[in-house]
Parts: sequence; C-alpha cells; structure tokens
Amino acid sequence: MEEVHAIHLIHPVQSGQSWFGVTHNTNIYRGCNHGCIYCDSRSSCYQIDNFDTIRVKKEASVKIDQELSTKRKKGVLGFGGMNDPYNSFEKSQEETRKALQSVNKYGFGAHIITKSDLVVRDIDIFQAIQCHSIMNIGITITTADDRLQKRIERSVSTTSDRFKAIKTLIDAGLYAGILMMPILPFINDNWDNIKGIIDQAKEAGAKYIYPSFGVTLRDNQRQYFFQKIGPDLTKQYVDTFKDQYMCISPNAEALKRKFKSYCDECGIIYSMKDIIKGAQNHITTTQLSLF
Repeated sequence: MEEVHAIHLIHPVQSGQSWFGVTHNTNIYRGCNHGCIYCDSRSSCYQIDNFDTIRVKKEASVKIDQELSTKRKKGVLGFGGMNDPYNSFEKSQEETRKALQSVNKYGFGAHIITKSDLVVRDIDIFQAIQCHSIMNIGITITTADDRLQKRIERSVSTTSDRFKAIKTLIDAGLYAGILMMPILPFINDNWDNIKGIIDQAKEAGAKYIYPSFGVTLRDNQRQYFFQKIGPDLTKQYVDTFKDQYMCISPNAEALKRKFKSYCDECGIIYSMKDIIKGAQNHITTTQLSLF
C-alpha cells in the first residue's frame, strides 16, 4: 500500500463549531474506494489526486499517539470527516484501530463516521472509551433499499449490513446512530425512502438520525456526479440548481416536517444539540451500570 507523508495528523476544529462535539479531526487515509457517486471529497479544493486510490499517511498511528500525548486538555477526536476510516485496507492495516487505542490511552473521546460494517470489529475499544469519554459511532445511510444503494454507493457495505452493524453496536451498549445524508434531489428524496430508513433505524435501536435534505456539488465532484447519473437527471439538476453549491431537495420542507414528526413518534432524536447531549449522558449511564 502506498504511503504519503504528513507532518501533523490531528487538527483542531474551529471554536464555536459543534459537529457531534468533535474538538479535533484526523484523517489517516487519503482517498476512498467506496465509489459513492456524490462524495464531496472529490472536490479539487481538497487536492486529493486519484481519489479512488487509497493511500495511508506514513506512521499515522504512531504520530497520532505522539500528538495526543502532548495535549493537556482532553477532547473528542473525529474520524471520517474526509474519507472513511474503515475502508477496505483497514481490515489488514488496522491504523484506525491503533489510533483508537491511543484515544483511549490518553483519555480522549471519539466520533466515527463510516459506511462500513467493519466498524463492529472495534467494539472492545469503543466500550473502553465510553467508560470515560464520549464515544459516538455514526453510520451513513442514504437509502432504505439495497438495490438503489448499490447504484449510488457502489463498493461498500449494503444498507442492510449497515443496519445490522448498528444493532450490533447498540446491543453492545454503545451510542450509535445514523447520518442520513446526502438526500439526493430526484433520486432518494421521497417519503417512502425516508420512512423506510426511520423504520429500520427503530428496529435496530439507533439512538439518532441526523439528516441533510440535499447534496453539495462543486467542480470535480459535480462533474463526476453528473457523469454517473446520466444526461436526463443532469439536465434536471442544471435546470433546477444552475451552478449552486448546495442543492436542496424541492421536497425538503415537506420531508423535514414528516421526518421530525415520525422520529418523535418512534422515539428517535435528530437535533445536533440532543445528539451531543445523548452521547454525554451515555458516559454516565455506562459508568453507573458498572456498579
């Protein structure tokens, strides 16, 4: 596997931002081979050449351990902001697992974003982290149906396998939920799809669903996306959104109302504030259960 050089692996989050309570971000890998047609990380501003080829940052887990050891103030380290920490090479490389061991060792919390059911491999470390800090696993799910999912997320765990992973994490006493994003205009922005995700989330025991009823499109990402969806849908996007960066579903407002109402009915939270609070409360619940 090709290695790339990186001086620092841990980067602070700007003050005032509250993305799942994350205070620092890390990206161990560059590129991704999941084949999602909408991935924002293809954008040229991120300067990732040959995006579909995965490279690992040299001595990533060693550098993360060193950097964490120097931090006096504890926080929450985010994995998966730019690429999936559980890509196909992680099974053998175990760089994410090693980094999580350092997170636990130095008393930090962690937030994971992934589309891979490989995440269940690290339940033992997640449980250890959750005893002292926030441990939040967010699994991205955009469609309720495996057939549609395979068309827009081509080389990754199926929707059904991801729901099984959520159930496994929840059954292990962990705090886990769903990132329902992006919802693609004219493709999966319909109530049958949204309701199907909520129904399966409830069945799996997911603690939350965090939604985004649209998709971002810019430069390289836009070109790749249009190439994959074909000329008819491309024309519909261009006619509707022109060259906008944020393409919000025309159905967004109606879907939001139904989404919130049905989540309330199912006992699933969806606001960022409540999700962060839930993760914080889960630490206390876990600690008290030991006694």
